[in-house]
Amino acid sequence: ERQTNEEGEDTTFGEDNGFVFFATRSGKVKKTGLSQFRNFRKDGIIAIKLDEGNDLVEVKLTSGNDDICLVTSAGYCVRTSEQNIRPMGRPSAGVAGVKPREEDHLVALTIVNDETKLLVASENGLGKRTSYDEYMAKGRGGKGMKTMNVTEKTGRVVGALSVFEDDELMLMTSVGQSIRIRCADVRETGRAAQGVKLVNLKNGESLQDIARVVPDDDEVEDVDADNPEDGDVVGQEA
Repeated sequence: ERQTNEEGEDTTFGEDNGFVFFATRSGKVKKTGLSQFRNFRKDGIIAIKLDEGNDLVEVKLTSGNDDICLVTSAGYCVRTSEQNIRPMGRPSAGVAGVKPREEDHLVALTIVNDETKLLVASENGLGKRTSYDEYMAKGRGGKGMKTMNVTEKTGRVVGALSVFEDDELMLMTSVGQSIRIRCADVRETGRAAQGVKLVNLKNGESLQDIARVVPDDDEVEDVDADNPEDGDVVGQEA
């Protein structure tokens, strides 16, 4: 993830500042000093040891003093300080960040920012924004608190992001459809709510993933033209 300063200029971490933070499907997390990735080979270097059956879900750059949130498919979230996770070498597998319940797994890692909200989206096209103030920071390795009321109606959580009010999102569906929406149109609700409809999905179609979009200035006026008519439903009651 590209890091910028307040002026939008690219920044890099110094020798002793900054970490690469990993989160895996099983709920394990790891942080490694960015300086350990300074020397690399053409065929790559090992970044994390993955246990059999485990997958890497997300990687972020952190400052060493950030709070992070780990979100699971069953709608639970653990917020903890990254200071609760000691730095480890590249070949290590990490430690438990969240302990998913049976048939649950981690789907997203976000970095807490006082100016952003936690946006969560489910496979049946529902989503919501919630203030990070509703998530109490605790130690690592817990089962988490509710971040979405997951039901048959909502389907499982497929993604979560830290978003600003003026951000835009790209929603990707199982049939290859992409819908662009404004975060400001997604209602802010409490932790345990189901959320509102982000997009209309056809029979058998599901939401697969969400991504934050940073548009160029000349793109802003054309956003509405990118949205199909049946996707223009952001904010409708589920």
